[in-house]
Amino acid sequence: MTPKLVLASSSPFRHMLMHNAGLAFEACAARIDERAVEAPLERDGATPDTVALVLAKAKAKEVSDRFPACLVIGSDQTMSLGSQTFHKPKDMADAANHLLMLSGKTHRLNSAIAIAYDGDIVWEHVSHAELTMRSLDPDFIQRHLKRVGEKALASVGAYQLEGEGLQLFSRIDGDYFTILGLPLLPLLEKLRELGAIDG
Repeated sequence: MTPKLVLASSSPFRHMLMHNAGLAFEACAARIDERAVEAPLERDGATPDTVALVLAKAKAKEVSDRFPACLVIGSDQTMSLGSQTFHKPKDMADAANHLLMLSGKTHRLNSAIAIAYDGDIVWEHVSHAELTMRSLDPDFIQRHLKRVGEKALASVGAYQLEGEGLQLFSRIDGDYFTILGLPLLPLLEKLRELGAIDG
């Protein structure tokens, strides 16, 4: 029997990506404290890749414990500029600081994905995208944030590429799915291998 798919996420963007790919799945948000999981990792100097992967696996395992005999997909994304890892801005002033720090530089999105079955991780993967932001004038940043409003606080980089945030960039290297935090191509390949979707 084909195992049921469960997405350990409440993200509407990740739901949309799964639906658009033709996947039948149930969604269930993971009950984990992400900051509590991250804190010791960052204290020990873990790489942004490692932080994203540990969080993706933690989400998959937690939901898998509640959905036996299902393939549970967990995902997470970190954003890094050199050795610095960013978190979602706390307020609009913090969002402006994010954009000032990213201005004229290339940062990396690290998108991790994991599959759990009966509480065990059976697969894990990290994809990357590199995004170069054009040089932004501080006054432009304020005008931009005024236009996009609170949506800027929903993304770790204080931008949304599917909206006006696209105007902030001069170059993007990486696929759309990785940028949105769910690397679909490697996931689909693994689901075919596992017999969870028609191959």
